[in-house]
Amino acid sequence: MKRFFLATIILVGIYACGNQDSATASATVKSEATDNSSYDPNRGEGKFKTVDVSDKLNIPMADKGLKIFSVKCSSCHKTTAEKLVGPGWTGVTKRYTAPWIMNFITNTDAMITKDPKAQAQLEICLVRMPNQNLSDDDARNLYEYMRKNDGVK
Repeated sequence: MKRFFLATIILVGIYACGNQDSATASATVKSEATDNSSYDPNRGEGKFKTVDVSDKLNIPMADKGLKIFSVKCSSCHKTTAEKLVGPGWTGVTKRYTAPWIMNFITNTDAMITKDPKAQAQLEICLVRMPNQNLSDDDARNLYEYMRKNDGVK
């Protein structure tokens, strides 16, 4: 009985390791998910194509953004360069465009699926950012707070 059980385990292991159809299917799904032929890396995936951003900081919007940060973001992000769960926010508005940031915070799953920069952050942080259900106004206010954090006056 023990020999039969051992032989069954060995055969299942050999079958599982040698099943090339599964590996091919997995590779096909991955290549379809990362097909970025019509993807714009400067704006990301989402509804924000352009964002009207003034040279001067909009203080009321930044203040609203601070409140949103305190409730929805601060448990995973710091306003310094230090990584907590997610990356630190220092310099984020200098590294990414306003549409990219706003699309990422409102359409996280699609961005991680398509955007190489978002995928690279996931590899570093190892935790997928949850959807925070932010409105368009929330996203814009949060972006303005990020600008304030990056020194815009």
